[in-house]
Amino acid sequence: RRRVRARVEGTVQGVGFRPFVYRLALELDLAGFVLNDTRGVLLEVEGEASAVDRFLERLADEPPPLARIERILPEEVAPGGRPGFEIVASDAGGEAAAAVSPDSATCADCLAELLDPADRRYRYPFINCTNCGPRFTIVRGVPYDRPLTTMAGFEMCERCRAEYEDPLDRRFHAQPNACPDCGPAAWLTDAVGGVIAGGGGDAVRAAAEALAGGRIVAVKGLGGYHLACRADDETVVAALRARKHREDKPFALMAPDLDAARGLVDLTEEEVAVLTGPERPIVVARRRNDASVADAVAPRARDIGVMLPYTPLHHLLLADAGTPLVMTSANLSDEPIAYRDDDARSRLGEIADLFLLHDRPIHMRTDDSVVRSVAVGRGEPMLLRRSRGYVPADIALPVAAARPVLACGAELKSTFCLAKARRAWVSHHIGDLHNFETLQSFTEGIAHFETLFAVAPEIVAHDLHPDYLSTRYALDREGVEHLGVQHHHAHLASCLAEHGETGPAVGAIYDGTGYGLDGTVWGGELLVGGLDGFERAGHLRPVRLPGGDRAVREPWRMACAWLVDALHEELPPRPNALVKAVDELRWRQVASLVRSGLAAPLTTSAGRLFDAVAAICGIRSQVNYEGQAAVELEAAADPEERGDYLIAVVAEGDRLFLDPRHAVAEVAHDVAAGTPVGVVSARFHRGMADATARACALLAEGRGLETVVLSGGVFQNRLLLERTAARLEEAGLRVLRPLRLPANDGGIAYGQAAVAAAAAR
Repeated sequence: RRRVRARVEGTVQGVGFRPFVYRLALELDLAGFVLNDTRGVLLEVEGEASAVDRFLERLADEPPPLARIERILPEEVAPGGRPGFEIVASDAGGEAAAAVSPDSATCADCLAELLDPADRRYRYPFINCTNCGPRFTIVRGVPYDRPLTTMAGFEMCERCRAEYEDPLDRRFHAQPNACPDCGPAAWLTDAVGGVIAGGGGDAVRAAAEALAGGRIVAVKGLGGYHLACRADDETVVAALRARKHREDKPFALMAPDLDAARGLVDLTEEEVAVLTGPERPIVVARRRNDASVADAVAPRARDIGVMLPYTPLHHLLLADAGTPLVMTSANLSDEPIAYRDDDARSRLGEIADLFLLHDRPIHMRTDDSVVRSVAVGRGEPMLLRRSRGYVPADIALPVAAARPVLACGAELKSTFCLAKARRAWVSHHIGDLHNFETLQSFTEGIAHFETLFAVAPEIVAHDLHPDYLSTRYALDREGVEHLGVQHHHAHLASCLAEHGETGPAVGAIYDGTGYGLDGTVWGGELLVGGLDGFERAGHLRPVRLPGGDRAVREPWRMACAWLVDALHEELPPRPNALVKAVDELRWRQVASLVRSGLAAPLTTSAGRLFDAVAAICGIRSQVNYEGQAAVELEAAADPEERGDYLIAVVAEGDRLFLDPRHAVAEVAHDVAAGTPVGVVSARFHRGMADATARACALLAEGRGLETVVLSGGVFQNRLLLERTAARLEEAGLRVLRPLRLPANDGGIAYGQAAVAAAAAR
């Protein structure tokens, strides 16, 4: 007879792990106990030696659907002889280290009850169980028990309490457990708060009828509010754009079910798996030509983002509306998503006609996650935004942090990261740190994570850019060691670390802007290095950035800069596509800035090169959101084109330079000759990918390396990523790309934390 004590670490709270242990112990006739504590789950089992062995095997092999076991630490203890197995009260003592589960989409069992007229939870918008429902968005602290969630104010009725206390019930210790008699309720109001409908399902039905009739409704969801309207109504979608001040950036859609989603976009098997998974992200896929979607949903875009309902309220709303809906974050342009009721009312009152509300508080605002499929490696999806459904799952560090770390990230696509030992927690998507509201969301999130995971930072890592609000926040933290991490080094380190590696490797890091060690604007970088340091081994040919940040908003300026450089003319002719968009005087003025260098710092930005080509092609002379010109250039590319423009790879001293001047000149020539824009775009993408692969292969051969990292926001471009990776693999090199984090600046904070951990060894 044996008795074993086992500690189970990972995502094991709020996912039905204790009842799983209880049922397994009963099945194997084992005595003992199981409890939650601040580190995870602690259990003891006692019985026949063979039964204890089988228990430990099945504990690892058969966990509940939402559990993620990191490690099981068993130890032999003296048998006690006490019969029976019990689930005992949580132990709240000690330092918090338990993993908090991400929010999870409604499971099949709960959905069946939701739609069953004979069930007591029929059409109840807040149905959930241990296998699904809110987690991160309602958690205020650990252990994950009801008093430390926003459900604390709802006292369970007798029937819910009986389910909650029965270890054999699917709702055993489901902290958000509730029903229409004792749980949260939904209601529908007009824009000034007048109640139109109550009663949960009735309110949802009334909201669906309003949506079907062409109204705009603010919907309180899981991690914040959405703004919803019919996706097929050009007039109402255009009205939503105007009210939201969102001129061009695509809206996400929510389809009632998978069949309806297939009617909107062409889906691969991999995309279906992601779309229907428990995370329920927005999946960006190719729009069907016959899709009944207003053009205003995604102007000039081939792809649209589609998601499926992930809460019972969404399931009811979409089923009642009977049509796909626009479901976009509820905010004005550049502001964080609204999640508190009073804030939503004040900020959205001029946008929404109606409000579908409920009284379950949201503790932490969390946007929808966004993914895109790519044919690289095993075909794992590319995360464009990591938030609801994925956060706060931790990501291991390959090097243990000797002291706790806070990494503050960059400015765009802002996230932060806390790290302790080998565990790192990357935050939900915060947004672009341009205003007070987003900075406040950033600081509130850091405080919440510090409490939730018991991290008191001793090292604070930050970007080198002195004007980033994240950098200023970091430097204002007192009593800590500050560590500046170069932007593109953080991109390289982030990708290496999430793959469990420390380097060295070659890195092609392409993005829009990053503060360089020489004070210039980097963005098309070839690095060699790892977590402990890097060498700038090459980069894109530098050109002027006329007008500084204005060139980011006005790509025609970068077209002028590259044409001055490529054509060797003081005043290159305006491309035909820009004659109407830019008058002769402004063109002359910008060309003068390029020649003189006045108000025109040097940049190696790959993002700005894509902008220049888009402007020369007439795709976009000004942008309304970050990366728009490059996104539309990619969308325009002809997939059947097999030609390419030559981009030279030139060795000068100890560095390689990618010189696209010939390609830029060819772009201008072909556009002037009437070559279709789709052909020009495809040739440019193929040339850029081939040159990148050649340069990386040369560096890998020269340094005796076999691994190449492809990261930075420009590598969200599927054409560029897929062709570059294919060329590198043909050369016998191993390609790493971000998988669990975005390639854009959403992954910067984790990279900073990895560098800090390596530096503190």
